[in-house]
Amino acid sequence: MAKIKKGDLVQVISGATQARGGDRGKQGKVIEVLTERNRVVVEGVNYVTKHVKVGQTQRGTKTGGIETHEAPIHISNVALVDPKTKKPTRVGHKVETVEKDGVKKQVRVRYAKKSGENL
Repeated sequence: MAKIKKGDLVQVISGATQARGGDRGKQGKVIEVLTERNRVVVEGVNYVTKHVKVGQTQRGTKTGGIETHEAPIHISNVALVDPKTKKPTRVGHKVETVEKDGVKKQVRVRYAKKSGENL
């Protein structure tokens, strides 16, 4: 079961610090999860410049040039942020019984473990 999903608030926990031009400590929402490559794309983190060949659309407007967008980073380099404390935390799962239309079903639910000072 995936610990990080699209739309989660995560924090970068490894890499160069922001003082050295890196992204460690930055928080952002997950835009996309690439499960087959174990990577996530986080909003505002790991910006790269991409040179796009100049082209023309149907209307005649020019496209291309230098674009910046977020690149994927490995899922082990981010941690889920606890919504209460706004600190990175570990994720746990617990089984809860949910009743829908008179049918009881057991589902695994994510929850944020207690976030400590050492994370």
